[in-house]
Amino acid sequence: MCNAAVADPHNITLESLDLNYWNRVLAVNLSGPMLLAKHCAPYLRAHSGAIVNLASTRAGQSEPDTEAYAASKGGLLALTHALAISLGPEIRVNAVSPGWIDTRDPSVRRAEPLTDTDHAQHPAGRVGTVEDVAAMVAWLLSKNAGFVTGQEFVVDGGMTKKMIYSE
Repeated sequence: MCNAAVADPHNITLESLDLNYWNRVLAVNLSGPMLLAKHCAPYLRAHSGAIVNLASTRAGQSEPDTEAYAASKGGLLALTHALAISLGPEIRVNAVSPGWIDTRDPSVRRAEPLTDTDHAQHPAGRVGTVEDVAAMVAWLLSKNAGFVTGQEFVVDGGMTKKMIYSE
């Protein structure tokens, strides 16, 4: 699974976006998974392995001033389907795009729960957890997903399907 990424919570305006920062985000978020696939391909091919790239719902919807991150995750989705075609049928390649995931330690989640409003925004009735994402990744790496390749799986509790209008 390719999970390393640069995701700066302090968004940078386009006018302030430094080319070095842009290149760093693309290097980690997009070149990193490509290099991992390139160098692991012989080993994965020998064992009918699978690759799961961690993209983001931000590949398809954005917040202001997230150009580098959004572009890198969009590129990762394109890389995923290209790798699936190039490496198949021996190696399956898929992507998981998490939405809002509470990545805090479970003990912190219990001690400092999110609000009911946070959970109610999601059609699934709650904010996602790392365990939700891990379950999808585990399935994609399993033999049960043997006919699945080149796909994006959105794990966001339905948020990207919900139309939101301000009143």
